[in-house]
Amino acid sequence: MLSGELDAVGLREDRGAGSVMVFGPQSSPGEQIELVADRDAVLTVAAPGGRLVDGEAPATELLVEVRRATPRPRAEAELPAPLAEPRLDFRIDAATAQSYEVRAGEYIQILDVRGRQCSDFLAFHRHKLEDGVERGLDSTVTRTLMGNAYPTPGLYGKFYDLEMDPLVEVVRDTVGRHDTFALACQAKYYEDMGYPGHINCTDNFNGALRDYPIAPRKGWAALNFFYNTEFDSNHQLVFDEPWSRPGDYVMLRAHTDLVCASSACPDDIDPSNAWEVTDVHVRVYPPDNRFSVAIAHRVTADAPAVLTRETAFAPRTSELTKSFVEYRGYWLPHCFNNEGGIAEYWACRERLALMDLSPLRKWEVLGPDAEQLIQRVITRDVRKLAVGQVVYTALCNETGGMIDDATVFRLGQDNFRFVGGDEYDGVWLREVADREGLRAWVKPTTDQLHNLALQGPLSREALAEIVWTPATQPSLAELKWFRFLVGRIGSYDGIPVIVSRTGYTGELGYEIWCHPSDGPAVWDAIMAVAGPRGCLPLGLEALDILRIESGLIFAGYEFDDQVDPFEAGIGFTVVLGDEDFIGREALAERKEQPAAPPGRARTAGQRALGARRRGVRRAPARRRRHERHPQPALEEVDRAVPDGRPVRRHRHRGRGRQARRSAEADPGAGGAHSVL
Repeated sequence: MLSGELDAVGLREDRGAGSVMVFGPQSSPGEQIELVADRDAVLTVAAPGGRLVDGEAPATELLVEVRRATPRPRAEAELPAPLAEPRLDFRIDAATAQSYEVRAGEYIQILDVRGRQCSDFLAFHRHKLEDGVERGLDSTVTRTLMGNAYPTPGLYGKFYDLEMDPLVEVVRDTVGRHDTFALACQAKYYEDMGYPGHINCTDNFNGALRDYPIAPRKGWAALNFFYNTEFDSNHQLVFDEPWSRPGDYVMLRAHTDLVCASSACPDDIDPSNAWEVTDVHVRVYPPDNRFSVAIAHRVTADAPAVLTRETAFAPRTSELTKSFVEYRGYWLPHCFNNEGGIAEYWACRERLALMDLSPLRKWEVLGPDAEQLIQRVITRDVRKLAVGQVVYTALCNETGGMIDDATVFRLGQDNFRFVGGDEYDGVWLREVADREGLRAWVKPTTDQLHNLALQGPLSREALAEIVWTPATQPSLAELKWFRFLVGRIGSYDGIPVIVSRTGYTGELGYEIWCHPSDGPAVWDAIMAVAGPRGCLPLGLEALDILRIESGLIFAGYEFDDQVDPFEAGIGFTVVLGDEDFIGREALAERKEQPAAPPGRARTAGQRALGARRRGVRRAPARRRRHERHPQPALEEVDRAVPDGRPVRRHRHRGRGRQARRSAEADPGAGGAHSVL
């Protein structure tokens, strides 16, 4: 590393320090080295790599695991470092509760110390308490203002008291599985279960709040953080062990001065706390700190949690709207100020529109067996794919169910770019490569390539003004359907970009791929030529209308891993030639013998009816002659809900239902706020 880079991370260059290269271009996936420190030292580990758009090899992540010479016992589990300098920092011992006071604007971080431990939370309006009026979190007011007909598991974006004053809003959640307003455990529950006298959260809360003018309860309606509940098919509330890991947390922001209480639930007679009661930790940060609104995603059960991020184009889109939707780890605009989804839709159909699709997951598939790996996992014949060409395909499991749909770019003989909607795609590609002993490297490059889509009948003439290409590449005007070019913005020394004639609207359109550091400049360059032609920025609300109208499929609606490409309406992507791709046998049987009740064949109408009964929504059967790129970039777009309504998240290969982000807190129910 250069001395400037060391300074940036708080280290000073030591001229006497040595360095060694431990891996190189020929390293195999999973290769590792073990070092033992013989004295205290500062170890600097670097994974060098340049910008993909400049033609440099992409860097891949290194996993560094530090094992203590003397491991700490489990009871001494180390908490994550504070996110800032806390004003309060205290432990709530197992099976106890504690009260504390929070000022308006402060942030409350409630951490699970050792994992799988529930923590109930209460909050009261302090100024009203001083006036002799007790006003705490109210479930009926909250769910009504949030638009719910009845209480459900999960967290709302904001919580209110009886007089409709907001008390707290959710800022961060690294778990995604909680309960709202079921009673904290109380004496009656344990008595009915045969455990009279068992310590409980309600009695602990009554004791912790005795110094305040708050009447004791026989059962407290609380926010039950990390409590894993859901409704079964009979609408019965059921629960299981929490999903929280050591160090997981929920962060709240206080809207007014509060009296709060938190517990470390003492329930050890059922799975609520995984049968073992442990500690909870609380930190309160001053209001002058700024924390991004985020939820955490894990692509697999053992993967680290990653918080929601902004795309490279957020500096521009955030100036035009405060309504954002969380999709697979990124914030994307739902709609834009002064226009709305209908106007944005018509701009795309009649003129042109610009949208941010950066959450698409990208991987570079490289190496002598790269073509063989791609051929093995997709339903198309990749051998027919020329350099500079793109193909739309399905990614299937062994039973023919769709893992995802994707596009594959061919950049060279042994160089492919796989673009899908789900982070799990890369896990699957690596698993297949490892299982079959292929010399192919799958390198994630989502953080190296963010992308815009300029769609609409005027998109070609607008982009042609600014996209420069060398003589070895087709010009933008010459670029054909499902082809891409490597060029620059403006001239030969401009911003490097990749432009593909693809999209997700059914219109003539292009996708522009660039390095995140160039994002704002690329947005500005496009809007400079597209704006005078009536271009509008386009959000997910309008995109959903466009894709449904164009018959393009979408993950979680038209397909999942129980639906094959024929059922999803993209049977044209299945090439049953000589290649033995994963799922081929099942899909060949499915094509030859469509599922039917014993003794009779099913008509197309009967198959459609059966699909609807199974919850499968089909794309229109007729093929359209306009631009078609059926790549569902953004999951559950048409499930976006008005700000503040609850959204339950589920863990399925990292997928999560949508959450809405806002810029700043607003005491009104109609304000734009995070929904987790």
